[in-house]
Amino acid sequence: QVQLVESGGGLVQAGGSLRLSCLASGRILNINVMGWYRQAPGKQRELVAAITGDGSTNYADSVKGRFTISRENAKKTVTLQMHSLKTEDTAVYYCNAEISGYGSRWGTYAYWGQGTQVTVSS
Repeated sequence: QVQLVESGGGLVQAGGSLRLSCLASGRILNINVMGWYRQAPGKQRELVAAITGDGSTNYADSVKGRFTISRENAKKTVTLQMHSLKTEDTAVYYCNAEISGYGSRWGTYAYWGQGTQVTVSS
């Protein structure tokens, strides 16, 4: 089964840094777009950053200049490096990827990780 597993969340003071990683595993033929979303309490899930297979990136305006997304295709990983964290960055962060592989059947589907908590204190 295809799955995404995140790591690296935690508690950090405002102005600090954190690094999130996500590993895709399972019967995978190809990974298209990989990205990070976040959901704060009482708010909708929102895109933080995304990266295509050829390295093109897209960022939410609120994180531009502070966050960097990268991926290693051979290792099937995507990383979000976060600097200058603000209290408003506090949320559960989810890894997302469009993967061609075998989940419950062969095909191309969007997969989600289980989420990792990022808490930024003032």
